[in-house]
Amino acid sequence: MAIEQSEPLVCSSQTEDSEHQQQLFTLLYEELRRLAQRRLRNMGPSLTLGATTLLHEVYLDMQHRQGTHFPDRAHFFAYAGRAMRGVIIDYARSGQTLKRGGAFEITSLPPDVPDKSVDVVELQALSDAIERLAVVEPRLAQVVDLKYFSGFSPGDIATMWGVSERTVHRDWEKARLFLRQCLDE
Repeated sequence: MAIEQSEPLVCSSQTEDSEHQQQLFTLLYEELRRLAQRRLRNMGPSLTLGATTLLHEVYLDMQHRQGTHFPDRAHFFAYAGRAMRGVIIDYARSGQTLKRGGAFEITSLPPDVPDKSVDVVELQALSDAIERLAVVEPRLAQVVDLKYFSGFSPGDIATMWGVSERTVHRDWEKARLFLRQCLDE
């Protein structure tokens, strides 16, 4: 996936905000859809959320937030990654509620189907750790959102940010260490 540097994605006034977000979302829809599909595929078959639904939930989230400005593609995709993370966690959490049969477990699956179920508690803990990281080192949290939740490679992130791929690898390793420490607590 080739990501190019682009002109700033900033609105000139509050009234243009919604229209600008809509245009931006439309321009990048296919790329965002591929990211959503990849992210959901990695979550496993137990998460029944579709890529289109995920993408539209992210769009609705963007429309409800006034004053969101994206100086470049990296900021836009980082925001989209955070929004995807939130939607996925909320969806997984709602699927675990007793009202929706979350206490029951399907056991009649064929034995050849790999067990890649979503652990909501683990996913929530990861999200909380990323939020803690964002307070300490916002750039490292963006790397996690772009790499883990949006599916960008370190080369893609390096291109978006205009830094070396090695810098992104170092940031990823620092973020992983911080998250591991948070999750082990």
